[in-house]
Amino acid sequence: MGRRATRLDLFLAALLVAVAAVAFSALRPHPSHAIVADPVRTPGVLNPDVTQATIRSTICRKGWTATIRPPVAYTDALKRKQMRQYGETGSTLDYQEDHLISLELGGNPTDPRNLWPEPYPRASQVDQIENELNAEVCSGKLTLSQARQREDDLKHTRG
Repeated sequence: MGRRATRLDLFLAALLVAVAAVAFSALRPHPSHAIVADPVRTPGVLNPDVTQATIRSTICRKGWTATIRPPVAYTDALKRKQMRQYGETGSTLDYQEDHLISLELGGNPTDPRNLWPEPYPRASQVDQIENELNAEVCSGKLTLSQARQREDDLKHTRG
């Protein structure tokens, strides 16, 4: 007669899966370069619903970006196409389809001119910068326009 799994058993199983996933990810080679967004292919496109006047009800509202984030099926298909256009090879798992003007700063969620394949780990580093810029806009330290310009400069010059 088998025993029922306890919460501790379930936790330990989940922990084992997480550790295995991290170990597997560490074994895969990741691109070590950044891809600078091409200003012709990826000039950046704004979401018309996000303006300085609407930031409190859009980008400064917790959870708002989840309401407009495109589905993974869309971004994965676009990532494969754009990786070819950018001359990138390798696994799509090593790249994030990134928004030039991030959703956190009112970038268009689905326009291909606002998206490009950015390799990890650079993509994770840039995600942190996007969150910091959003916090500065929402606190009033930067205007929306200033933050967007900083993000545009970053992604067109350093990836």
